[in-house]
Amino acid sequence: MSTSKETQRSLSDAAMMLPQEKLQPFGTRRKRLFIGIPKEISMQENRVALVPEAVQLLVNNGHRIVVENDAGKASNFLDNEYSEAGAEIAYSTKEVYKADILLKVEPVADQEMEFLNPKQVVISAMQLNVQPKNYIKNLMAKKVSAIAWDYIADEDGVLPIVRSMGEIAGTSAVLIASEYLMNQKGQGIMLGGITGVSPTQVVIIGAGTVGEFAARAALGLGADVRVFDNSISKLRRLQNAIGQRVSTSAIQPKVLAKALMRADVAIGAVRTISGRTPCYVSEEMVQQMKSGSVIVDISIDQGGCFETSKVTSLDRPIYKKHDIIHYCVPNIASLVSRTASHALSNVIAPLVLQMGDEGGVEDMIRNHVGIQTGVYLYNGTLTNKYLGESLNLPCKDLKLLLAAFNS
Repeated sequence: MSTSKETQRSLSDAAMMLPQEKLQPFGTRRKRLFIGIPKEISMQENRVALVPEAVQLLVNNGHRIVVENDAGKASNFLDNEYSEAGAEIAYSTKEVYKADILLKVEPVADQEMEFLNPKQVVISAMQLNVQPKNYIKNLMAKKVSAIAWDYIADEDGVLPIVRSMGEIAGTSAVLIASEYLMNQKGQGIMLGGITGVSPTQVVIIGAGTVGEFAARAALGLGADVRVFDNSISKLRRLQNAIGQRVSTSAIQPKVLAKALMRADVAIGAVRTISGRTPCYVSEEMVQQMKSGSVIVDISIDQGGCFETSKVTSLDRPIYKKHDIIHYCVPNIASLVSRTASHALSNVIAPLVLQMGDEGGVEDMIRNHVGIQTGVYLYNGTLTNKYLGESLNLPCKDLKLLLAAFNS
């Protein structure tokens, strides 16, 4: 009997020595975020970072949001919609820039730089290949942290906002081309095919997200589509994604030139991670295209993949060269700004919610590799290797900085 009691006592003592789970009080890590949404002042930018429905979601979760008046006007979101969603309406840019986190579509403009404060976090797009050295140096001097939403990756390594904007750009490009084909300036033909009439010939250069959705839209209208890309894996992925056979080819000058001679529409959908887009279509190739054909160069924001391309605006979107209509407006997604703003909000709002749940931006950066890929400034220190090398600026490893600031 005594042996049994001793055994029970020893087992009890051993159990006491085992590591015990410690329950964390619910919500101790949560942080109330102060978010500012300024009005976009960049040319041709009509989108807004958060729509009223997304603002309401964040406010209901305890976050404070200040929206500059008329920030959503270009996308047909009124101030009273934001106010009813729980946001504060600010009537000066300076007031919005008092927020800890700024959500923007375009990068901070030069005239807005004076409003930035140390330790502030700016989340916006960041065209790495077009930013001058002085602009980056001015941001560094302000001691801010900057995250490029176009480089934020999800758990699968996909860039969700880039994909969403690519879907919009690809579909819009076909609709734009269709309009100018029917226009009196074009050939007067319908993009697509009807019984007894040969289908429209569409050439797409680039098999990424933009190319995929351009192909989907053109095929849906009944056009005959041919896609070119130097990546065979991208061409294979595009065919699998579309779910039907599409004529594909590697980019070989003779083959591409022959296809362009028959094309009614040519779409440039090439995207490069850094630097300028390769110029695949020479001026001679353009000269050999059919009179009244349409070129939509979506790659124009990275230099364009047609030699005859030059930047146009929403006010004057087209010009003719060699009797070929050129549409070269950068940021096509801004043309359908309300749709594009919803697409942005669908990614940014859950991201901000997660930031609050995990204790703030710094904890979010520390815990998620996908966010780290978008960080190019951390408390005024440049962390993007490409920017450092291309602009000859000092650059430090983000993980080392996180360890240093956390210690």
